[in-house]
Amino acid sequence: MKVTAVKTKLIKAFECSMEDVISESIESVNERSVMAISSKVISLCEGNVLPVEGISKDRLIEAEADSYIPKTESRYGVFITIKNGFIAPSAGIDESNTDGYFVMWPKDPQQSANRIWNFLRNRYKLQNTGVIITDSTTSPLRWGVTGRAIAHCGFKSLNSKIGYKDLFNRTLRQTRIDVANALAASAVICMGESDEQTPVAIIEDIPFVEFQNHEPSPEELAQLKINIEDDLYEPLIGRAPWIHKK
Repeated sequence: MKVTAVKTKLIKAFECSMEDVISESIESVNERSVMAISSKVISLCEGNVLPVEGISKDRLIEAEADSYIPKTESRYGVFITIKNGFIAPSAGIDESNTDGYFVMWPKDPQQSANRIWNFLRNRYKLQNTGVIITDSTTSPLRWGVTGRAIAHCGFKSLNSKIGYKDLFNRTLRQTRIDVANALAASAVICMGESDEQTPVAIIEDIPFVEFQNHEPSPEELAQLKINIEDDLYEPLIGRAPWIHKK
């Protein structure tokens, strides 16, 4: 696998479209590659931001989250939230590299991924290509952040190995590979977290990716999610003091 981070111009809220950023920064895209794009720059381009001055971040988090654990439950004073089926601190709201704005996730990350995927196919005359929208997140019991995909398009995100045999002829019963998140983790470490100014990465030499010529269907997207009551970590997640809004 080869990951190439792409330097772009400094992106500020409302100043350009994501499609313009891609066109100006990338001359060509190879077949059977996946483009990773930071959710933050997509939101800056789409204008899903609010000025920091005069706005309560706490109230904004509560409004953006689908469910949240009050920050008073955290020794760090941080909201733990569920947003679009993901557990995330602060509903994904960020203030770094935003020039005075709170930046939320794109209003509809899947719609953004679909739109950019169609743009890439038309702009670069591609048959097999993919898009992931990335965000950095923390992991329980580990310091540091890693990248994950909050939306994808153009390939199968979940690769089931159920029914396959392992090296000792044992039948696999549960193994599913989260392809989109694996790609996102590789891309984000190359894209960086501070002043690199490389919010896009091209991932190539990925024979394990099964490309598709259509946007993910509702059924395919539903297969990626697990209800809390069915989750392996339900003893932790299900018993937390969530405030559910939906």
